[in-house]
Order: sequence, then C-alpha cells, then structure tokens
Amino acid sequence: MKTQKKKTNFASQNKELMTAEKIQQLKEKTISEAERYYDNAKTMLSEKAGKNGDYYSDAKYVRTACGTAYNGVLIILDAYIKIKGQVTNYRDRKSIEYYRDNITDRDNQLLKYVNSAYNVLHLSGYYDGELKYKIIQGGMEVFQDIINHFRARC
Repeated sequence: MKTQKKKTNFASQNKELMTAEKIQQLKEKTISEAERYYDNAKTMLSEKAGKNGDYYSDAKYVRTACGTAYNGVLIILDAYIKIKGQVTNYRDRKSIEYYRDNITDRDNQLLKYVNSAYNVLHLSGYYDGELKYKIIQGGMEVFQDIINHFRARC
C-alpha cells in the first residue's frame, strides 16, 4: 500500500516556535546521541564482527552495527527536520521517502549522504548482510559525514 502524504508548509510555523537557544540545545543533544550510536556501531564492528582479510566474519554483528548506525542517521534527520521545519506530513510510519521529501529542496549534499547511508547501512549492511569491509566502512564514513554536516549547517 502506498504511503499517503499531504504537502504542507510547516517550515515557517516551526521556526517561530523554536528559539535559537532551543535549536542549539537540540543540536547538541542530537550530535551527542548520534556520536554515541556511531561509537557503538564502530565498537561492534571492531570487537565482535571479526575482520578476516577484506571481509567481516560474523554477519550477525555486521547487521546489528549497520542497524545501529542507520538509527543514528535517523536521529540526525529527525532533528534536522524539526529545526528546519517539516515540508511533508505523512500519515503513516516514516519512510525513506518522508526523509527525502523533507530534505530534497533544502540541502542536496545532505540528500546525497542520506541516500548513501540508506543504501549501504540500511539495505546492504542491515538487510542484505554485506560483509565486505570497504563497503561497510564507506557507510560508516558517510554516517560521520552526516554528523559533521549537521554540526556545520544546522
């Protein structure tokens, strides 16, 4: 079933509700939480996934680490949308389309990062159980890029 969405411009309403102090507090809390997810995922990959040559050995821990990292990405995106204002209101559970719709016209670089994180961490790492070290590390680098981008631009 296709997700129903309603285009609305909540951006101006949201900015009036959040003071600069509240935005700064949300930004700091979000970065701290996302970095905690990043650290947890990196620790799981280095201590439990077991690297054997160019591949990780244990798909269970790679999947868990990728899921943790992707959830950290979503924490950043939720805060970004809260700060910048929601463009699209979905009636159902949030999906990648929700995040793309709320970022597309605002920040092309962030959108590229989000698409990469979704493809590598969520689809390849979490769902498909990708074990290639360089691919998973690329996804983790994109997660770090998203944290740095949020820190600099939000």
